[in-house]
Amino acid sequence: MSKTTVDLNDKTILVTGSPGFIGAGLVMRLLREMTGGTVISMDNMNDYYDPELKEYRLSLIRRLAETSPVKHVFVRGSIADKELVTKVFEEYHPAVVVNLAAQAGVRYSIDHPDAYIESNLIGFYNILEACRHYPVEHLVYASSSSVYGGNKKVPFSVDDKVDNPVSLYAATKKSNELLAHSYSKLYNIPSTGLRFFTVYGPAGRPDMFYFSATQKLTAGKTIQIFNYGNCRRDFTYIDDIVEGVLRVMQGAPEKKNGEDGLPLPPYAVYNIGGGTPENLLDYVSTLQEELVSAGVLPEDYDFEAHRELVGMQPGDVPVTYADSSALEQDYGFRPAIGIREGLRNYAKWYKEYYG
Repeated sequence: MSKTTVDLNDKTILVTGSPGFIGAGLVMRLLREMTGGTVISMDNMNDYYDPELKEYRLSLIRRLAETSPVKHVFVRGSIADKELVTKVFEEYHPAVVVNLAAQAGVRYSIDHPDAYIESNLIGFYNILEACRHYPVEHLVYASSSSVYGGNKKVPFSVDDKVDNPVSLYAATKKSNELLAHSYSKLYNIPSTGLRFFTVYGPAGRPDMFYFSATQKLTAGKTIQIFNYGNCRRDFTYIDDIVEGVLRVMQGAPEKKNGEDGLPLPPYAVYNIGGGTPENLLDYVSTLQEELVSAGVLPEDYDFEAHRELVGMQPGDVPVTYADSSALEQDYGFRPAIGIREGLRNYAKWYKEYYG
């Protein structure tokens, strides 16, 4: 797909969902690499997981901003607050918007649907409306591999049909893609959706398996391994995700008119995944080895006594497997960091952060 180059230097960039996991990593890359401009972080700092982790990431951002040529502004609030979103766009006129703010989690959506409608639908609608009234060069937003639902064909391609979500979370992410397409068509807003595949790494989300498993093991509790260990996941390390987002930000779908003289939607969707799905039991074994190596767990830890093979969870899927060839073709990038390196970095961070 043809792209319009977007120079990020000396621009104002809005990253919602920072200081969330991916958002914080992205903002820190921007602060390190841009030669000037303004980066706005926006997050409501909710307590879906330990808010201290977000405060920790925010402290890293602020420390980095002290020596960066880029100005950093933090706005505390929800994208579901239309008045606040409008105020931010009115005051700062961002050239590029990266919407990472969302209520995450497949299992949490089963019992807390309101949070997903508020953040993922109303919140994203507010972002789209703001981009409509205060035009941007590029809107990049987080979708999810969960949109593929129970698709049997692997690897998952962005050309696959994704009309059968198996969780409310997945349904809201597919809705984001549909809304973005409509706004791209109607208002000529260049937009790119990114389907992330099981992101992990240092300072990640405690609700993700590798993190929650670590916390349970250090507390002497038993971890449950779903589908009796027969799940395969395309685990993607945080640095690969951030690199992919950064490259996509700099290449917006080109604006063109169709034969009818009306704009063709400047719209695209990409997978960002490792492309090498790992068996969950292998992933757990690697995690355990690295936790021991980092000194998080003792060398004689009895792992067999602390793990239980259980059936499938509602809303979960047995396999995620990304076809990221379109991302590689259009942006020259494919995730490359393996689980051994990624989990080693995570284990070292965990030891340092929790002591």
